[in-house]
Amino acid sequence: MNTIHSTRPIVLCLSGHDPSGGAGLQADIEALLAQGCHAAPAVTALTVQDTVNVSDFRVLDREWVLAQANAVLADSPVAAVKLGMLGSTEMVETVVELLAAHPHLPVVCDPVLRAGGGGRLGKDEVGYAMRERLLPRATIATPNLPEARILAELPEGSADQCAERLLPFCEHLLITGGHGDEQQVHNRLYLRSGALHTFTCQRLPGSYHGSGCTLASALAGRLALGQDVVNAVQSALDYTWRTLRDADLLGKGQFVPRRLPLDFCS
Repeated sequence: MNTIHSTRPIVLCLSGHDPSGGAGLQADIEALLAQGCHAAPAVTALTVQDTVNVSDFRVLDREWVLAQANAVLADSPVAAVKLGMLGSTEMVETVVELLAAHPHLPVVCDPVLRAGGGGRLGKDEVGYAMRERLLPRATIATPNLPEARILAELPEGSADQCAERLLPFCEHLLITGGHGDEQQVHNRLYLRSGALHTFTCQRLPGSYHGSGCTLASALAGRLALGQDVVNAVQSALDYTWRTLRDADLLGKGQFVPRRLPLDFCS
């Protein structure tokens, strides 16, 4: 029997496919490569979207998703799991079943409920199912403020109010900013212990397609590399800000983060 000697930590990514390449599994792959990790992508959903918005999506059968993920887990020493778009309550339950069989793995849950252009990527009950069933199995959840409001069922809630509602379900909660008009973006890491870490960065002009996927994947990579949660969050936020600073306008809508340097393959 061969002994596995992986030089790069492997991160299992359960996310949707975005044909524009701005978000979803392509974002996962590129962000993890940039951290020095290997992405093992398992497709949960197919979407019809571009850099402007999403127009349709289809969630895959649970058997296909379980088969993809279990094939990876049986073959490779997975070091972390990153969750992206799930799209249905059935897929939430599928992922819960999968994680229950591997409770030792750190899990980054990016509760993808809306596309950057505002289009829905799941019905409202998906957010409820994620809060009740999935967040308790996650090491950290990374909603932006609009997503945190959906999860907390607080349509006008502040980040602090959403955190108060969500922390009973998850140990670490990173609520990202940037959805107001403030000059400094405030990203807040809440711990169930009551600790709060606030990370600020300069607000960049424009809007971005795939920033949340980029952040969550970079964070999963940092956890896979052995960083503690607070330092992993700081590293992932710094990296994500740089990808937005250098973003490209590839279509008619939002900018796409440049997750890999131009000379990456040279």
